[in-house]
Amino acid sequence: MEIYRLKTPLDEVTVRALNIGDVVYLSGKLFTMRDMAHLRALELLRKGDKLPFELKGEVIYHCGPLVRGKKVVSAGPTTSMRMERMEAELIRLTGVRGIVGKGRMGERTAEALKEFGAAYMEFPGGAGALAAKAIKEINKVYWKDLGDPEAVWEMEVENFGPCVVTMDSKGEILKRKENRH
Repeated sequence: MEIYRLKTPLDEVTVRALNIGDVVYLSGKLFTMRDMAHLRALELLRKGDKLPFELKGEVIYHCGPLVRGKKVVSAGPTTSMRMERMEAELIRLTGVRGIVGKGRMGERTAEALKEFGAAYMEFPGGAGALAAKAIKEINKVYWKDLGDPEAVWEMEVENFGPCVVTMDSKGEILKRKENRH
């Protein structure tokens, strides 16, 4: 297990050096994207349109932050498996290098991570206040018409983590041991 402090945007060489179990702290831009944002992004990209934000080399966070005024007060991860049916295509079409969320993702995402040089990292569930402390400012909000939790929040973060790599670009997946009694 290694500890990495990475600045976004991420390059392919850096991401391909990550292994399952590594701990990552991120600084730079972080984009929140949940179900509705994934659907809208894919709808636009499939038509050949551009997104209003650039994801190449960036990191998306499966999160619907709680915002008061201009301050994020909580930003815990949401269940990533909800995005499984869309994630591989989003990786392919955007060049996103990192995904942060909660819980497992499936084989389609694992294959896309391997093919395109990206990694999936888990942020601890229940630690929304910890995540909020790493968010220095909100740069911009896109697709606010989807509602605050589903909008894309472009945030500036500093030492956002710990994010544990649970799916790397080599096709490795961190398997959790099941309790057997």
